[in-house]
Amino acid sequence: MAHLTARRSQNVAGDIYVDSSCIDCDTCRWMAPDIFSREDGQSAVYHQPQTAAERLAALQAVLACPTASIGTVNPPTDMKAAQASFPIPITGQVDHCGYHSEKSFGAASYLIRRQEGNVLVDSPRFAAPLVKQIEALGGVRYMYLTHRDDVADHQRFHDHFGCDRILHTDDISASTAAVEMPLNGTDPIQFAPDLQIIPVPGHTKGHTVLLYENRVLFTGDHLAWSVRLHQLYAFRRHCWYSWSEQIQSMEKLTAYRFEWVLPGHGRRHHADPATMTQQLQKCLDWMKAQC
Repeated sequence: MAHLTARRSQNVAGDIYVDSSCIDCDTCRWMAPDIFSREDGQSAVYHQPQTAAERLAALQAVLACPTASIGTVNPPTDMKAAQASFPIPITGQVDHCGYHSEKSFGAASYLIRRQEGNVLVDSPRFAAPLVKQIEALGGVRYMYLTHRDDVADHQRFHDHFGCDRILHTDDISASTAAVEMPLNGTDPIQFAPDLQIIPVPGHTKGHTVLLYENRVLFTGDHLAWSVRLHQLYAFRRHCWYSWSEQIQSMEKLTAYRFEWVLPGHGRRHHADPATMTQQLQKCLDWMKAQC
């Protein structure tokens, strides 16, 4: 938990604060941008909540913080309401799980609610309040893991829900050796009528993305929105396998139509499919300029 004695001086006065254990993962800043900002390489509170909506967003960020670096001066009496708000709806049957894990440097995870069985996209922390909420929504049938970095508490979710885990063989390690549904090759996989898995080697050799209903693209660490560049982009400094292959993988995505980009790291983005295609091409042009 956050410690008041380690409260950063960059926080404004008030109940909510960030302490010096912040790892600068950006989670609180995109979840509650009216409350948190980046100051001297870490997050800080620049505006204390004034409305019920701001207070809820701030407490959601408290729960989502992977290192428990956000605290309150006074014990929050409304924390149960914040816990009950997860998973947070994004679009249609897609929710943000919250409860980010330090094991994946604060990567976001998502829940797709489906009659055929819910899909957990990448792994959040195995936190009791979240698990209880997911149980009420029908549990987890499949746990789709985009790549090796964001697997976090996958084993605990498998043990609890009995879900089959999906991960490309090129990203399987000792900790994920027991996955039930390993993927192979670089050809797209029509996993279900509403779910298509697209291999996109680059960030890692076995990275894949998941296209849901030809509308929502879960991109892991392959593609995200950059606030600084104000465009879609890829992580050049954090490309662990091959930048040239990541460019080729990005080019493959221009053949698909989607309107949401939901990443593990970086900011989510929404645009109509035609605009998204244009923005994806802009990303490609930027990527090629980095070679």
